Amino acid sequence: MPTMSTGFVRAAGYADKVRRVLFATAKGVEPQEIVRASAEFNMKVFEILQEKKVDKSDVVRIRCDYEIKDGKIEWKWDTLELEVYAREDKPLLSEAMKEVEEAREALKEIVTELSNLSSQLIDIAHRIDDLIQRVKREHIGEEEKTQEQQ
Repeated sequence: MPTMSTGFVRAAGYADKVRRVLFATAKGVEPQEIVRASAEFNMKVFEILQEKKVDKSDVVRIRCDYEIKDGKIEWKWDTLELEVYAREDKPLLSEAMKEVEEAREALKEIVTELSNLSSQLIDIAHRIDDLIQRVKREHIGEEEKTQEQQ
């Protein structure tokens, strides 16, 4: 069963994060269904955040399992977890933001490595194409001339 997890995010930005996470994880689901499901989810979470008097500058982490049935996202509300790190919780907030920064740095390293690999693959593809063209000129081209002469 897939899980939607926002990671640490400011309360003011959780809705965008939910939508982005769903687009990334709900493979094969129509975009309009992802928008519908994220809106449904965000309305429920908004009510909870208001009840808890969460400030928009507080940091939250939200997780919830979901299932995809007949192309529709169904939330498993009994699995909803909502962690709130208020500004008063400086040590907890500091640790949460440290985790975010560490994750961001790790992601930057992975993106850099993937970018380098992509460049190497492009170079290899060009070299393969050059070899193919050379083989065509040197061998296939000669065969075509031989067949034309016969």
